[in-house]
Amino acid sequence: MYRVVFEPAGIELLSAPEDDLLSATAGAGVRVPAACRNGVCEICEARLLAGTVLNTRNQQMIPVNGRLMLCRSLALSDLELEMTAIMAAGKIEPRKFQANVVDVQPISHDVYRVELKLPRRRELTFHAGQYLSVNLPDADPCYFSIASSPAEPNIELHIQASPEWVSAQKVIDALVLGSDVTLELPHGRACLAVAPQRPVLLVAAGTGFAQMKSLVNYLRETTFAHPLTLFWGVRRQEDMYLRSMAEQWAQDWSPLTFVPVVGDDEDNDWGGHHDQLVRAVLASGADWKNVEVHASGSPTMVYTLMDALIEKGLPESAFFSDVLEYAPRG
Repeated sequence: MYRVVFEPAGIELLSAPEDDLLSATAGAGVRVPAACRNGVCEICEARLLAGTVLNTRNQQMIPVNGRLMLCRSLALSDLELEMTAIMAAGKIEPRKFQANVVDVQPISHDVYRVELKLPRRRELTFHAGQYLSVNLPDADPCYFSIASSPAEPNIELHIQASPEWVSAQKVIDALVLGSDVTLELPHGRACLAVAPQRPVLLVAAGTGFAQMKSLVNYLRETTFAHPLTLFWGVRRQEDMYLRSMAEQWAQDWSPLTFVPVVGDDEDNDWGGHHDQLVRAVLASGADWKNVEVHASGSPTMVYTLMDALIEKGLPESAFFSDVLEYAPRG
């Protein structure tokens, strides 16, 4: 396997000697502009900065600083390539899009699954684990995790809209089938631009599961084969609104282990349950020096988890959560 680095993003992946570079990027989950796959359209063009590459179209070597098409190139050594179309995690500039409401369905007593379609989906690029805002007229933006992977044609959201959450309920009321809605995306730096080369733990509380669904689907689309453990904590059994889906993932895909954590206090006070979720993660016995953790939930849960894992030896750089961005510690 050869190590391939894409600059200026600094994204690294591994390429097998028999795979063209476009296949290698796809296997690692890296989104690359491509169309014809035979070197004619030149959309997957890059520049060779260092290393040895074979042009499979004419069987000639690509000179350093020469142009190459990923679909027609084989790595013969470790490589350094320049390709500005590849963006590092969280570095894609947010843009506004008009989306059509395809479906709005309740999937629990207070959670709705929303499906949105963009007329020019190919113009949208985002990374697994990012989020968006729904922008309604005369209202502040409402932010929701994207539950679909970047490869899926439509955008999926999980919106919890109980009567006391006025802003979320207003969004649900506005999402009438066939109507259009303004989105701004992508947001968030706790995401994946390439499949990790180490085990991964995903920790979600409540509708934080939406972000984890995007990450799981993305990793299933890649060549990721390391252990992947999904922890999902909720107050009550009925709050685990897609439990059967998570269980099916674990049954169908050998790298994934699903650990449901359901609150057991009579008063269902989540203030105690985030500790229960953290205890379940700690009990997994992971090698904390060689694992990556993605967490989605309340700031209290996220910081409790982060502190506990760092104390166990997890490098702070291996812990990812949007909470660290929108609710930083003082």
